[in-house]
Amino acid sequence: MKAQDKVQLLQTLQARFARHMPRHAGIAWADVLARIEANPAALTALQAMEATGGEPDVVGHDPATGRWVFCDCSAESPAGRRSLCYDAEALQARKENKPQGSAMEMARAMGIALLTQEQYRALQQLGEFDAKTSSWVATPADVRALGGALFCDRRYGQVFVYHNGVQSYYAARGFRGMLQV
Repeated sequence: MKAQDKVQLLQTLQARFARHMPRHAGIAWADVLARIEANPAALTALQAMEATGGEPDVVGHDPATGRWVFCDCSAESPAGRRSLCYDAEALQARKENKPQGSAMEMARAMGIALLTQEQYRALQQLGEFDAKTSSWVATPADVRALGGALFCDRRYGQVFVYHNGVQSYYAARGFRGMLQV
């Protein structure tokens, strides 16, 4: 990453951090910044999250590992990560009208993980997300083995978990990622 791009990304992250203090009450930006600067892979992942419209922000701290938890906090599922089927196997199985890729493979390439159902619900405690879109979430192996995958959204003031075939994709469905730094 070029020095100018790094500076711009860190300024963007710091400004977002300052605008949304309730997401990370009690956490100091200087502590987060030190951890980011010591981890070039994290900086690259945060850049990928930002570039695809995720608007990553700190949503917590894992006391067991000492890591800061970043999550996509864009109001809707990140625009640069929509119209994807669930995983590479599903993409390969599609015979017609293949999407550009899969959520699991894109997340892996970005260096992040899809949110679990629990993480998605925790994010919804910090704001209202996916009121018009939906997001794939990490799917239990037994559901995936049967050809299904889970996604979530927020409607009518509630968070819903649904299922679809792994090969499906929609213009309004993407995925939200998480990164621990």
